Amino acid sequence: MQRLVVAVALGALAWCAPTQDIVAQSAVPIAERVQSRELVVVVHGMGRTSRSMRPMALALEEAGYDVVNIGYSSLCCTIAELGAAVLRELETQRQPRHEVVHFVSHSLGGIIVRWILTQGSKPAGIGRAVMLAPPNQGSRSADRYTPLIGWLLEPIDELRTDSTATVRTMPRVVGVPIGVISGRQDGKLTYEDSHLDEAAAHVVVDGYHTFLMRRHEVHRLTIGFLRTGRFDPPMLATP
Repeated sequence: MQRLVVAVALGALAWCAPTQDIVAQSAVPIAERVQSRELVVVVHGMGRTSRSMRPMALALEEAGYDVVNIGYSSLCCTIAELGAAVLRELETQRQPRHEVVHFVSHSLGGIIVRWILTQGSKPAGIGRAVMLAPPNQGSRSADRYTPLIGWLLEPIDELRTDSTATVRTMPRVVGVPIGVISGRQDGKLTYEDSHLDEAAAHVVVDGYHTFLMRRHEVHRLTIGFLRTGRFDPPMLATP
């Protein structure tokens, strides 16, 4: 019975969606590729692995960025511990030529990045950050599943919508342009759930939570924000 509960909960936390939402990656025109060797740190979501972010990583590499696609386990550790682990991996992978470091994340990965960006020991030369479907205001799925599998997935308790949860009490990110991309058919998070603050840019596109990072339009918007600090076209910024 316990195995059944775990299997059902993991499936819900992976926040799966219909497979027709998967969109093949298309090439970035050579004229639009970045000239400098900037580094992008890619961080996946809960219940996933770095493989889930491979389509995004490939699109970023094609656009001319160096990419570190970092994996972690959702079966242990607090958000702070996961953030510290990501920082250690970044320090290992970063090269002297990487004067600028950007972040691209999905779901829980966005909260891990928020932790990193609010630390006094955050990396030098931070550029911009793009968060795909982040539970910035908490997740009702976390509210529902914490009593069932909080013992298995340690970070889930910190993603609750309760005002005392970690995700609701983290310091505000200062000095780093942040763009949030939400899926109109997310199914697990609303526009309000993913919203960060008035300083963050926010767009809503067609797409489900689980496969948002595989959509070509999301690749285009992400790369555009890393380059310019804004989303174009702005008319996409409606729920």
